[in-house]
Amino acid sequence: MADHKKEAIVAGLKEQLGSAKGAVFTTYNGLTVAQDTELRRELRAAGVTYHVVKNTMLRRAADALGLEGLDPHLEGTTAFAFSAEDAVAPAKVICDYIKKNKLDEKGILSVKVGTVDGKVIETKEVQALASLPSREELVAKLMGSMNAPLANAVGVLHGVLRNAVYVLDAVRAQKASA
Repeated sequence: MADHKKEAIVAGLKEQLGSAKGAVFTTYNGLTVAQDTELRRELRAAGVTYHVVKNTMLRRAADALGLEGLDPHLEGTTAFAFSAEDAVAPAKVICDYIKKNKLDEKGILSVKVGTVDGKVIETKEVQALASLPSREELVAKLMGSMNAPLANAVGVLHGVLRNAVYVLDAVRAQKASA
């Protein structure tokens, strides 16, 4: 490969790494075309970009960005999934896919390392990140928590009004019979 092509690849990887809120680096051994296609479809649906990279190119891009701790993990096959929008999405999709298809047990697809906002995180941390609820779930829980006291207050006030109506109806019925 010509040097200018390599430089362009490194520049592209540097841009992707620099703009990524979250990234996951995986190793893949024996992943079938069907499995790879399904994984890519799920990643694309979540807004995650995924591609296979050469370790030397990735190493150069990481060094240019000053990303420390990635070098020891760049051995063997490497695929790179990243999102510029959501730090959790790459970890969540990949870890869910691995768990759903039991690929880690077979050594077919496994997480090497990840990054969040320019910091390298180990495999256990990537898995912990994947277990977090999505942003939408967190917003829904927050809104539910904020809505609960208001709903309870409305319920209490409604009960008071209902009881007042029952009392007035009882007084009316008593006066009507007298």
